[in-house]
Amino acid sequence: MAVPKRRWSKERSRRSRSNWKLVAPALVECTSCHELRQAHRPCKACGVYRGRQVIDVAKAE
Repeated sequence: MAVPKRRWSKERSRRSRSNWKLVAPALVECTSCHELRQAHRPCKACGVYRGRQVIDVAKAE
């Protein structure tokens, strides 16, 4: 099995970890009820996705 020849320096470890950050989900406005929702997901308020009713919100409550 292959083994690393030398250990990574502290600088190299920290540089590789520099992009580990949380990103807030992208929010877009719903075309039917104008509430904010996540992109590529049905609206939780009205249940519409891409102009079609996909979730019966009244039944889900």
